[in-house]
Amino acid sequence: MVVDLRSIVGADGAMRISDVAARTGSTSVSRWVREGRLLKLLPHVVVLPEDAGRWRTRAVAAALSTRGVLSHASALALWDLAEPDGRVHVAIDARRRAPEPVDWLDVHRVTGLSPRTRRGLPVTAPARSVVDAWGAAHQDGGSAAAVREVRAAAISAVRTGRSDVPELRRELTRRPQLPGRGLLFELVSLVAAGAQSELEIWGVLHVLDVPGLPPYRQQHRVQLPGTHADLDVAWPEVRLAVELDGAAFHGSAEQRERDLRRDAALAALGWLVLRFSYRRLTREPAACRAEIAAVYRTRLALAATHGVR
Repeated sequence: MVVDLRSIVGADGAMRISDVAARTGSTSVSRWVREGRLLKLLPHVVVLPEDAGRWRTRAVAAALSTRGVLSHASALALWDLAEPDGRVHVAIDARRRAPEPVDWLDVHRVTGLSPRTRRGLPVTAPARSVVDAWGAAHQDGGSAAAVREVRAAAISAVRTGRSDVPELRRELTRRPQLPGRGLLFELVSLVAAGAQSELEIWGVLHVLDVPGLPPYRQQHRVQLPGTHADLDVAWPEVRLAVELDGAAFHGSAEQRERDLRRDAALAALGWLVLRFSYRRLTREPAACRAEIAAVYRTRLALAATHGVR
């Protein structure tokens, strides 16, 4: 009788050899390895050959083999904060010896592990995952693409509620030698102030501090009939809002229609919404500042003339 190994090993296609042997006997395991029906991908672990190249199977195998915790970019992928980068990152206690190197596996010896469980796998907490991946991206040899990805992950971690600003700051406080530490503190501060995307961060750094205008408010909430609007940037004293239209959030026709309906509802309450595209913000920051200043001063004059506040 041919044994269905998938029913033994499971959907992920990876299992400790000792666990397979407990179900079927060690002789059977050795025979299946010789026959090529099982593959020793890592020490103490076998996988189904057809699954050996799958990222999930490799992640499961790595956690089982090292008895470690998925970390760095792999943890970000499991928390839905990034896409898998093809490699598998595992953290083990610093007092343990690292296993022999594998070309697709990075084993990090660390202290203070407090694993969570995500999608059935042990994983570092979101804040630690961001900080770990940040350090890896900013060390010597790190790529610009890795830096962009971990910046997006840090912003997304807060925006989606996976983590929050105090957690990220606590994790950073524990890591005084982290490569790029100051840059992450700066990013976290911008997110804490209300920036929810790279475009908003660009706006804060290069456009929105307009000379002669009072401080703006980020994520200012305005009650609308039956709902509310959270404005990217607002000067409530003149009911002026600035929305930063990144393609990722405002590129579809449906989203554009929602934006137009919301702008109309705001207009009914006396608000004027200025929208700036990514292209304009990044290529014409001075022109954007001048436009904001001109509209602000015009509305301030109208408010004074008509006694409207």
